[in-house]
Amino acid sequence: MAKIKLFNDNFQNFKRYGIPKAQLVIADIPYNLGNNAYASSLEWYINGDNKQGESRKAGKSFFRTDNNFNLAEYMHFCSKLLKKEPKERNQAPAMIVFCSFEQMPMIIEYGKRYGFKNAYPIFFVKNYSSQVLKANMKIVGATEHAVVLYRDKLPKFRNGGKVLDNGRIQAGTGKMIFNWFEWRRDDAKKYPKVHPTQKPVTMLKDLIKIFTDEGDVVIDPVAGSASTLRACKEINRDCYGFEVDKDFYKKAMEEMLKEPEEEQIDMFNLAVSQ
Repeated sequence: MAKIKLFNDNFQNFKRYGIPKAQLVIADIPYNLGNNAYASSLEWYINGDNKQGESRKAGKSFFRTDNNFNLAEYMHFCSKLLKKEPKERNQAPAMIVFCSFEQMPMIIEYGKRYGFKNAYPIFFVKNYSSQVLKANMKIVGATEHAVVLYRDKLPKFRNGGKVLDNGRIQAGTGKMIFNWFEWRRDDAKKYPKVHPTQKPVTMLKDLIKIFTDEGDVVIDPVAGSASTLRACKEINRDCYGFEVDKDFYKKAMEEMLKEPEEEQIDMFNLAVSQ
């Protein structure tokens, strides 16, 4: 069973918890949208109707903590969260950073300062857009973006192919993986909406499987909804997350990471029988 743990703390305090080093660090950093966070969303207005006037979210930022986010500190600590690069081929760790398109060059540059010498972009294509208020004004955005960063060796790569003893993927096995993925909305009945910028669990599972094996460690330094932790739980990866906001932490624990009722009952019966 995968080890899943969410800490209500800053990722900079990771040492106090004695967590293992990660094969993969994955996170959605603040986009620094400031007071215009809801500017393209119907949530700017009461019940999504501009005739009813502005809602409490008008002119507000998503999170109280965004203004304090320091990218240099993030890169510094994430370089320490990842395990060392092994001698074996096809086993190196990696970091995935979700960001805006405009932030990609900055992410790559800061990564180089902290030992991530190499990087490549990946893209996510939606069949919807959150920029509904601008739909009659311009072409609206329907993509998300991320950067894969790594040190020297190419990171562990799992495309369904047979991994040979030398670390290579056997020719003729596995599938070609493109640098774009479908961004599919989660089933709301299965995965609760906990966070404004929550990433789909189904998409995260697909992504994490490419860079890890079962039993590997994944760390999300800014966990938010804990969707990364939920994804890892379902594909048997150990995962540790950090979330400084008490409200999001509480909601993630009570909703996203809540054990199914039948699983809770089984655990109770097991304890009684022992």
